[in-house]
Amino acid sequence: MRSFNIFCTVFLVFSMQVALAQHSGEGAYYGNKFTISEKKDNGKTIYEGLTAKDSLQTQLSGEIKEVCQAKGCWMKVEIAPQEEVFVRFKDYGFFVPKDAADKKVFMQGMAFLEEMSVDDQKHYAKDSGVSEEEINQIKEPKRILRFEAEGVLIKD
Repeated sequence: MRSFNIFCTVFLVFSMQVALAQHSGEGAYYGNKFTISEKKDNGKTIYEGLTAKDSLQTQLSGEIKEVCQAKGCWMKVEIAPQEEVFVRFKDYGFFVPKDAADKKVFMQGMAFLEEMSVDDQKHYAKDSGVSEEEINQIKEPKRILRFEAEGVLIKD
């Protein structure tokens, strides 16, 4: 009986955490809830002005192209035609639904550039379900657009 009570308590706590993904008529928030800025920044323009040592607190929006199929712990977002940003979540504090691809997203957090190691590229490729042959073709570091989201709003 005691283990049943512990299970119920853990289930209740987990259910409350899931409820933090606040649903409203405008979509679902994950992480910190925020107000969408009226200033519409072009994500591509933001990254063009950054150097490898810079970071910028900002909001970005785009279309989710891919989500980590292991846990929902990262996503790739198209912020301009042919321009993707790799998004992770601050302090690994929240995840997004694994079926969120092709949805409109608004994000608040830190924009920066990163040189991703071969090992990290292979890890993320494996998470996304890429074939072993494609993973083995990754042989050099890659400079990528990055975003660490404090909050995410996914439109329904």
